[in-house]
Amino acid sequence: MATIQVSRGTRDILPSEVSYWQLIERSAREILDRAGVSEIRTPIFEQTELFARGMGEATDVVSKEMYSFTDRGDRGLTLRPEGTAGVVRSLIENNLMAQGGVQRLWYVGPMFRYERPQAGRQRQFHQLGLEMLGSADPRADVEAIAIATDILKAIGLKDLTFDLNSIGDTTDRAQFREALVAYLTPYKSDLDPDSQDRLTRNPLRILDSKDKNTQKILDSAPSILDHLSDASKARFDRVQQLLADLSIACQVNPRLVRGLDYYSHTVFEIQSADLGAQATVCAGGRYDGLVTELGGPETPAIGWAMGLERLVILLQKLGNDTSVTPVDFYVISKGVVAESQALKLVQQLRQAGFKAELDLSGSAFGKQFKRADRSAAAACLILGDAEAEKGTAQLKWLASGDQSELVQSELASHFEAWRAVLQG
Repeated sequence: MATIQVSRGTRDILPSEVSYWQLIERSAREILDRAGVSEIRTPIFEQTELFARGMGEATDVVSKEMYSFTDRGDRGLTLRPEGTAGVVRSLIENNLMAQGGVQRLWYVGPMFRYERPQAGRQRQFHQLGLEMLGSADPRADVEAIAIATDILKAIGLKDLTFDLNSIGDTTDRAQFREALVAYLTPYKSDLDPDSQDRLTRNPLRILDSKDKNTQKILDSAPSILDHLSDASKARFDRVQQLLADLSIACQVNPRLVRGLDYYSHTVFEIQSADLGAQATVCAGGRYDGLVTELGGPETPAIGWAMGLERLVILLQKLGNDTSVTPVDFYVISKGVVAESQALKLVQQLRQAGFKAELDLSGSAFGKQFKRADRSAAAACLILGDAEAEKGTAQLKWLASGDQSELVQSELASHFEAWRAVLQG
């Protein structure tokens, strides 16, 4: 019978890799907690209409990439392709804005898009995201960006580039869209196929085309920055000044537009050259109209998301040490009574805060000792028939070979001395 393999576009995260994921999540949790950001957990699938309305039916994600299905109740559902729409839906449904002030929320979990699988881009991928809802102040933009950069620094990433742009408000974008379409229309046959399609559906997306010939055509295209209102320009200047005040270096990239319809004003991407074509590790922007679009009250907002797979690839390439703390005690036993006593001892060690592993093989002592050596444990606790009968255990420090006999009932009296030894 043929074995069943993982589905295309998904992958297993094996124990040898999990430490990288835990480092990212642990570092992010600490920084987000210090910033007063609360975790929110939304469903993995939502009504399809949520993403069609929120992200825009003309976007590639909605038109080409979503995993949508009809359930047994004839309801249209979609595995979430991103996290923001679900958070906003929850905000509206649970009336979170009634609490007053700014809602600072974060999430982490799997997302789903039907794309061509490649390094750092799977059909099931994981994002960690921040959403700040309730403030139109440019300081909110900069606070969100500062939290992202703090997380990336905390996990040890360096040599990152930070692209920043403003796509203005609805009026600014409408004027720019008209100018961009007028410029590109004579070149339509020279554009790549995706850009030809986007010229009528979503022309701003042409700006981030990777096609070399399209990029050459865009060299002389109008700039969004020339179509910003005075208020939008002043706002963008304020964002740049506040970033400079925090020593967060950025470069203005007028072609940066982001791929979803709900963005406005500030948009940004943080990239690493070590990732090749899939260089973006964090991206986001302001989406002041999304809450209203989804049926809620007028609520300004800013957010971003990080791709965890890409961060893990970077950590592995950079050789960042995410090694798991080794076992403190490896507990070896042989014999029915000794094995029962060993189970109690290992539980006692764990409850006291030690990292303890119990050998469950029941094999000869020699084989158990070999596994203890491979575990890199600091010490072994050994119980055989003789120890079981006397209520004792043998303690062996593996580095020095020093060995002594302990009374099981007095185990706790040694804990403080052992902690001192283990801390070194």
